[in-house]
Amino acid sequence: MTASPPPIRVTDPDDPAIALFRDIRERDRIGRDGVFIAEGLSVLTVLLERSPLETLALLVEESRVARLPVLARRGAAPLYVAPQSVVDTIAGFHLHRGILAAGRVPAPRPLAALPAGPLRLPVLVNLANHDNVGGIYRNAAAFGAAGVAIDATTANPFYRKAIRVGAGAPLTVPTYTAGDDLVAALRAAGLTPYALTPGADARLGATPLAERAAFLLGTEGPGLPEALIASAEPLAIAIAPGVDSLNVATTAGIALHAHALQHGL
Repeated sequence: MTASPPPIRVTDPDDPAIALFRDIRERDRIGRDGVFIAEGLSVLTVLLERSPLETLALLVEESRVARLPVLARRGAAPLYVAPQSVVDTIAGFHLHRGILAAGRVPAPRPLAALPAGPLRLPVLVNLANHDNVGGIYRNAAAFGAAGVAIDATTANPFYRKAIRVGAGAPLTVPTYTAGDDLVAALRAAGLTPYALTPGADARLGATPLAERAAFLLGTEGPGLPEALIASAEPLAIAIAPGVDSLNVATTAGIALHAHALQHGL
């Protein structure tokens, strides 16, 4: 491992060296020039210890540095330290966790690049809520999914909040891109596409699942488009009478767990 350089103290919030971290609340929703922002100790630990992604720089409230041995794993990435008031001014809000890291967003992978053999893959269709996106990535990591596929209308999984809610999983779980002809692309990659929808006759748990399975997940409320459901294999999760539907991240976790029970983690 490359030896880490000594920390650099910052006292001027306008210092150009920490421009990556400035006003992150307003400017990191879709990433800046291919850069993501990670926040908090648990996510930083994932980034430095388990993620293959490049760490560009770190900004930490100076009193915390001595209590963060994980910082020694940052390699050559510069570590900027600053008083809490300066960190808050840089970030644009009170950063009570006091820890930020900037990293390089990886290039998305095509579905054709999926590995061979049995696998499970959640596919996100028009999911605008970053909490749900992050939660699905966390479930994907927990249940050994090959990755997560997202369409062009789904929220960016490298938004700071999605990374935080996902406990850093977007930094370790591969992201695949799903094109316009989604079901055809999934079938071409050798996957059976299951459309999760409350109205399906087939029930998860009572239906054998294909070894290579893709689980299509729609946005809260409207769900998946009818045409997409019709072109896939509709599948429902049994729930109590009078309940309209499940949260989409919960649905993803149940489906991935069911596949893991049939085909192993």
